Amino acid sequence: MQCHGTKSKKTKNLEGLKLSSKIPCSHCHLEFEPSAMIKEGEHYFCCNGCQGVFHLLQEEGLEGFYEKSKNTPLSPPMQTIKDSSTFDSQSFYDKYVKVNRDGFCEVSLVIEGIHCSACVWLNEKALHKMNGVIEANINFTNNKATIVWADNVVKLSKIIDTIRSIGYDAFAYDALAQESHANKERKSYYLKMAVAIFASMNTMWIAVAQYAGYFSGIMQDVKTILNIAEGVLATPVLFYSGWVFFRGAYYGLKTKVVNMDLLVATGATLAYVYSLYVAVSQKGEAYFDSVTMIITFVLIGKFLEVLSKKKAADTLDKITSAIPSEVKIVKEDKIIIIKLEDVQVGDVVVISSGDRVLLDGEITKGSGSFDESSLTGESEPIYKNIGMNVISGTVSIDADVQFKVLKDFRHSTLSNIVKLLESAINKKPKIQRMANRLSEHFSLIILTLSLLTFLGWWWASYSFETSLMVAISVIIIACPCALALATPVATLVGLGLGASRGILFKEAAGLETMAKTDTLVLDKTGTITAGKPEVIREHIFDAFDKELLYSFIASSNHPIAKGVARFIKQENENFHEYTFDVFTQIPSQGMMAELGEMRLLGGNKKLLDTNGVAIDFSSNATLFCFAIDQKVVAVYELEDKVKDGVLELVAAMKKMQIDVVMLTGDNESAAKKVASSVGIGRVLYEQTPQSKAEFINKLHDEAKSVVMVGDGVNDILALASADIGIAMGGGSDIAVEVGDVVLLNNSVRSLEEAFKISKTTLALIKENLFISLVYNALTIPLAIAGYVIPLVAAISMSASSLLVVGNSIRIRQGFKENG
Repeated sequence: MQCHGTKSKKTKNLEGLKLSSKIPCSHCHLEFEPSAMIKEGEHYFCCNGCQGVFHLLQEEGLEGFYEKSKNTPLSPPMQTIKDSSTFDSQSFYDKYVKVNRDGFCEVSLVIEGIHCSACVWLNEKALHKMNGVIEANINFTNNKATIVWADNVVKLSKIIDTIRSIGYDAFAYDALAQESHANKERKSYYLKMAVAIFASMNTMWIAVAQYAGYFSGIMQDVKTILNIAEGVLATPVLFYSGWVFFRGAYYGLKTKVVNMDLLVATGATLAYVYSLYVAVSQKGEAYFDSVTMIITFVLIGKFLEVLSKKKAADTLDKITSAIPSEVKIVKEDKIIIIKLEDVQVGDVVVISSGDRVLLDGEITKGSGSFDESSLTGESEPIYKNIGMNVISGTVSIDADVQFKVLKDFRHSTLSNIVKLLESAINKKPKIQRMANRLSEHFSLIILTLSLLTFLGWWWASYSFETSLMVAISVIIIACPCALALATPVATLVGLGLGASRGILFKEAAGLETMAKTDTLVLDKTGTITAGKPEVIREHIFDAFDKELLYSFIASSNHPIAKGVARFIKQENENFHEYTFDVFTQIPSQGMMAELGEMRLLGGNKKLLDTNGVAIDFSSNATLFCFAIDQKVVAVYELEDKVKDGVLELVAAMKKMQIDVVMLTGDNESAAKKVASSVGIGRVLYEQTPQSKAEFINKLHDEAKSVVMVGDGVNDILALASADIGIAMGGGSDIAVEVGDVVLLNNSVRSLEEAFKISKTTLALIKENLFISLVYNALTIPLAIAGYVIPLVAAISMSASSLLVVGNSIRIRQGFKENG
């Protein structure tokens, strides 16, 4: 083996050392001849790299790594470090690095070379020691690392160099590549199960002959031949098909965890070893058939967990499938093809019938229908024309259009959905973590109980064979497969179902939290109402320049200002727009501006009162007041249409015993009118962003669990303060970023479905846990009493797993029946 680093000092360092046996490196544990080693006191190193890492760990207080990685071969550090400068390139940052809400950079990497928990520990510790690294979390199951750092303090290339310097490597995480890995894992399970099923079927044919001979008589030499044949078939089943259990048991023991895999591996191995003894000694009964059936049935149960992840990711597959790497854009009146990643904001993309939309934009030419079912769950095509937005991830049915790109691919709706869904699948809810801890303790108890059962039966019957088989039955029948599957299967099915209906949970934990909610807080504009208020009456008190008013309100994105702007523009399409010297937006009140010596105010009555402008006007509608130099010159009355399904939503919440509250910045009369029309009894009006957040915190002081639903910038504080913040998909980007759940189709019906999915998921999780615990409470005593043979134990244990999975799938079936 060629080692990294130079060895120029070795002769000097090893002078006088005469040893004939190989010795291990103090860092990587690899063994070499003493003459090839660097000696330093009591330590030996195979190269300068290992010596350097050893001192690095000592200096940084990370010497505990060697205790954690005892007896585990490590990778020597990479002294011939690859060029890491590409990680600092703009193209890499554009594709893989995002800036979080705190302004820090965040990247997902796959760490290559991790093979135990000690490796995870070392990488996390080494990264946390770096100045500028804010967060470093590594998932041991897929070696995915999420790193957050301050780019002005440390560059990503330095972080990569640190990872490489301690013997590992890193490359950018790609969700599509991860899906390819998942497919490979499923294929591996298929092959393992094929071998196990083939061998089990043939073993059972031989077992039939043995059982028949047991009752009718069979010669010992024939019996021995049949035992050897069964042993030949059982060997690949145990050591190939069952290798996944040995591997899981090994890593479990490395992290001092007694898991389900250890129970399966222990039970099957004991039965196999004893059966080998029977075949050789020609005394007693062999149980090779039990070995093959145990591995086969438990392997099927384990495969269900892998398969369930695939089921939950079906929507992810549907969204990301067949994503082209190139798009057509218009450049200098010519249509050219460029890479998807090279498309910039402002480019004009060409879409033809049947094409998938890969970027978000605004149609500038053409019209047609689009299929948005993969995002919103709505099967009806949506007709769009010039001025309307197209969403990435949707498909053109008959539209031949051109659209101006509003977001590059990295920030597109499609890209964000893939990242959020993939992140949600990896995060576990509290109840799942509790179940995992329970299964760990449960496994240790079962091993102890099995040992006591073996000793008790041996003492009572003096039969080693009977005692061993009863003990093995206890181990196998009590495998907490159902307990381990109880939460993740139901959670993953719930996440997949939500995503298929346009409900995107950013974390699996959101399902559990939302299911326990007792208070729902709704914003008015854009949530209860359509968010497009229209002017129903105009009141002019003094002559003024409407071009001035249009220029004033055109600078605002508030729905009320937009409604007035649409109304004014009906009179004249070609307004001259003024440029103001000062323009300020005041949250929940309106806006103010200065043009020369002229001072403009536009907004609600509270804005006028605050600025000392008198007004005597009342209405049940939403008001927009326009004042010039402290004098009101016009008032516009607006009404916003209540969304379809809000009345049904409020009624459904009451049935679920969830209190509904409406928060709005609108005036009292308009707010109460909307609230009474949909059956909401508690209304808080003229609310600022701060007062909305304060109200949420007040509910928390009353021990309430709160879901807040909003769509605008003024809802951000409240969304962040709530236990679950739900952003309407048509809302502002920052609201969508802050929310824990996103309703892609902007429908309140989806909000009701989100509650139903979360509550149904939590209920099924509890049912699954109940099923698994009752199963063990009934079957373990039967096994201890000797009424269950290992084969029956394996079948019943797998049946409990199938029952749990089948119960979880009821979530999807139930919602299919309900439309």
